[in-house]
Amino acid sequence: MSLFAELTNSVNAVRPTRTTMRNYDLPLVVATSLLVAIGILMVYSAAIALADGPKFANYGRYYFVMRQTLYVGIGLFVAAFVLTVPIETLQRTTMWIFIITMLLLVLVLIPGIGRKVNGAMRWLPVGPVTFQPSELMKLAALLFTADYTIRKQDQMHSTLRGFLPIAVALAAVAGLLLKEPDLGAVIVVIAISMGILFLGGINAHIFSGIALLLTSVFALIIWLSPFRTRRIFAYLDPWNPENILKDSYQLSHSLVAIGRGQWTGVGLGGSVEKLHYLPEAHTDFIMAVIGEELGFIGILLMITLFGVLVHRCIEIGRQAIAMERPFGGLVAQGVGIWFGVQSFINIGVCLGLLPTKGLTLPLVSYGGTGIVLNLCAIAIVLRVDFENRNMMRGVSS
Repeated sequence: MSLFAELTNSVNAVRPTRTTMRNYDLPLVVATSLLVAIGILMVYSAAIALADGPKFANYGRYYFVMRQTLYVGIGLFVAAFVLTVPIETLQRTTMWIFIITMLLLVLVLIPGIGRKVNGAMRWLPVGPVTFQPSELMKLAALLFTADYTIRKQDQMHSTLRGFLPIAVALAAVAGLLLKEPDLGAVIVVIAISMGILFLGGINAHIFSGIALLLTSVFALIIWLSPFRTRRIFAYLDPWNPENILKDSYQLSHSLVAIGRGQWTGVGLGGSVEKLHYLPEAHTDFIMAVIGEELGFIGILLMITLFGVLVHRCIEIGRQAIAMERPFGGLVAQGVGIWFGVQSFINIGVCLGLLPTKGLTLPLVSYGGTGIVLNLCAIAIVLRVDFENRNMMRGVSS
């Protein structure tokens, strides 16, 4: 066979793979779709009995599931728009997104503008719905840190010129979030930013020192806050008679729910703990209801889906960086860190592995701002992946 024929056969062997390449990452889309679908189903199951209690007496049985479905619809619409925005354009608007989000964090703290619920000022009323700026800040901080890391790449070895400016910005964010108060959002924002800085090549000695400093600061915040300190002690001994009806009430009922589920669960809709025993069953503790109704198998399925989602985000980011598209790569990996950290904390709290903290389960728990921004974050990762695939084809994005 001639050399020309061999080259022709080689090209023909490669061409089908290129021409049949999808425009999207199938495992990421499937994992996200399943998590959203399970979320709608479990919100319906966990919240259907809430209308029987005095707090939600004016709400119908389908109130929460209908709103969750509406939020998912809005999220998909916004995500479809985000998917059309080139990553380069997104990078140019990063600073404006961060500044506007900072202003919203200030606005939510102003009496008469921000809405106070259960002692926390975290919501801005927007017509018939509310908007939570702290959820937007997770995405804004992610974009800001990724952009900063790219711009300051040559100075990341310096504490003064490389880390100090972004440390001041993130300290301002943390201060505003703690005023709400929302320590959970602070933890997620700091984890995302630190993860991106680490992946972006920050000096190892600086990173270690910062990690130690942050650990000390969080420990001090908890120690100086009596209700947070009580939560820590309740977590260490949830079955103590002095705690079980107070600070460990949620945790103890979460553990009871998961214990009742055993291997295969009591059946969809069969949860007893959701009948006004377990607070926030449709939001922060929805994993406990999943554990009770679907058992160990249900929890394992959820962990597997989040594992696939995080892995694909990290892998898509790695591919983008290898193609010399560092901003898109760091953003995709930052989304993986975001979903990984928040799901780990939420599941850890429900299983009694971590102290009680008010963080929702991404894509699953009931909530408007959270589900919309979660879907937007996935859309950004899919955009990074789309541009990666176009580069592989030799097509301009």
